[in-house]
Amino acid sequence: MLAPKIFRFTDLDQYRTAVRNLKVEFTPLARKISAEQVILNLPGCDINFAKSFPRIADGQLADNCTAVGFSMDDGFPIRFNGAERDHSAIAIGGSGAAYSTVERTERQYASIIFTPAIQDRGWPQAGPNWRAFETSTAAQHRLRELVRQILSTSATFDAREAGDASSAIRESLLAGIDAAFAHVVDARWAFHANYLGHFRSFRDIQEVLSGNIGRPIYSEELAREVGASVRTMNEAVKRYRGMSLHRYLRLRRLWLVRQRLLAGADSVKACALAFGFWHLGDFARSYRLQFGERPSDTLAKSRLQ
Repeated sequence: MLAPKIFRFTDLDQYRTAVRNLKVEFTPLARKISAEQVILNLPGCDINFAKSFPRIADGQLADNCTAVGFSMDDGFPIRFNGAERDHSAIAIGGSGAAYSTVERTERQYASIIFTPAIQDRGWPQAGPNWRAFETSTAAQHRLRELVRQILSTSATFDAREAGDASSAIRESLLAGIDAAFAHVVDARWAFHANYLGHFRSFRDIQEVLSGNIGRPIYSEELAREVGASVRTMNEAVKRYRGMSLHRYLRLRRLWLVRQRLLAGADSVKACALAFGFWHLGDFARSYRLQFGERPSDTLAKSRLQ
């Protein structure tokens, strides 16, 4: 049976992605969420439709895959690889390719992951990072409608029809993506999103920051480890995160504290200090503003589980 799997989440702490071949880490930008994933697994092809929530997300594709992504609605632009535009946009990632997004509002988007990787189709080649392109509005709308039709009708095929239906659906998807890439036009925003030098620098900074998340972010030691000035680090984070280095690291630390508390930390104080929060009153206020409850409430919740 070609029945899509549906996953719904209203609890931020229980959200998990069910998408195969794509690793995603996120930092929430909202207290409460209403998220949904609709996933149809076909031989050699997965269709993923997501109703997302405000967040910062970093993704990386598995090896021997090709993924194509596009929005399924029109709304506040998603910041993708440092460029803030998704009208008539289509993104492609190859084996091991990474991307960075900032989604400030609830959005809907689809990704189609082909395994093994697509070869000799004439599609743009993706390198270490996903690449974004501007296609025609008509081509994007046709892809959107095709995904909706597939997800709404796939369950009507019985077991005897599943093999032929799967092959036909995959071929329709390939043809729709062919058309979208055939209508790609040069766009300045896409050049910025695809510039490998900027993305590589950001990834280097992100790796060092992730390993030193609990240490002072403006220290000379950290700047030397990154191999860049504090100003350069701030500019890179602002481009790819849409906020200052200080604000992003504070937000990220709060989320890591919450995860540690939910895992059953020894105490709120020890957990806060471990992630660089020495002013406990200021920490408690920031935590409650971000998550709508006190750190002690989160810890108590973990001990009841």
